[in-house]
Amino acid sequence: MQSTHQMPATTEMEVTSIRLERELKEKLKELAGGQGYQSLIRGVLWDYVANSQSSPSPKRIVADQIRASVTAIAQRNEACAITGKEIRSQDSMFLGLTTSGDWVSLSIGSF
Repeated sequence: MQSTHQMPATTEMEVTSIRLERELKEKLKELAGGQGYQSLIRGVLWDYVANSQSSPSPKRIVADQIRASVTAIAQRNEACAITGKEIRSQDSMFLGLTTSGDWVSLSIGSF
């Protein structure tokens, strides 16, 4: 993962303590390679902030990626992950579990 945020010198950073499970810390070290897991965590956090500030585009999938679905009522306006069709607040919809383990919003009749 490459963050586009320019990292300042460590002397310009504030010290923050965070508790991580030992296994998570080891996995982060593996993922970071020679970069250092703290830099990796900062990059992930900056990417999250950047993506949260931009208008998120709904995740699009194909019907074959749905493993299971459950009926639901939309609590806010959503977009169907297959068709892009708007699902309005309080409309009936499906929540689809994808093959990658994500839950996505699905309009009635979309698959």
